[in-house]
Amino acid sequence: MTSGNVDPNQFIITRKRKRYKFAKFYNSPLCYEKDEWQQLAEKPPVAVVELGAGTALFLVEMAARRPEMQFAAVDVKGDRLQTGAYEAMARGLTNIVFIRARADQLHELFAAGSLQRLWLTFADPFPKRRSAGRRMTHPHFLRQYAALLAETGDGLLIKHDNLPFFAWSLEQLVAEKWRLQELSFDLHDSKLPDEYKILTTYEQRWLHEGLHTKFVRALPPQEI
Repeated sequence: MTSGNVDPNQFIITRKRKRYKFAKFYNSPLCYEKDEWQQLAEKPPVAVVELGAGTALFLVEMAARRPEMQFAAVDVKGDRLQTGAYEAMARGLTNIVFIRARADQLHELFAAGSLQRLWLTFADPFPKRRSAGRRMTHPHFLRQYAALLAETGDGLLIKHDNLPFFAWSLEQLVAEKWRLQELSFDLHDSKLPDEYKILTTYEQRWLHEGLHTKFVRALPPQEI
């Protein structure tokens, strides 16, 4: 969120369309750079975060259904986040914000033990073994999530279409002593809550290709 409108030509980006989208991000009152959010004097009490949110249309729909809760979509790409921001504005939503930041900066955005839910939706699987540390279900990320989630919350919720990545993520959760609460290898053919079945932008594409959405909800490890 910035004061005044930003000119798309201020961005040193070759593709004009992408430059325009970045300008839209900066011109939305719902969008924040990481430093802007950190310096905000009065932050809304965010309860639900989607990390790697992309267009964040999934979270916008969830915010529309839960007006009593405050949501935050976090992604490193502002040109994607602006899509959700303008959809939220068009729908008159005031209970959602969009923050441009990296996954490893999440602990700088929210207080420890403050989040009720943390969503990971179709994170980049980084299939090469040498890139395992970049996967958002790697143990070093899981420990960060555990510190941010409230003891009384719903925990970490993961949706993905890639079976090898999903299976690897389950292994990491178990190894890190997370407590699995709900699990499905075909979410949309399950009896799990309809709220989980809100479609992301990517999910709509994968379902049309005949892939199944895998889902797990897990609570952080209990302190011994």
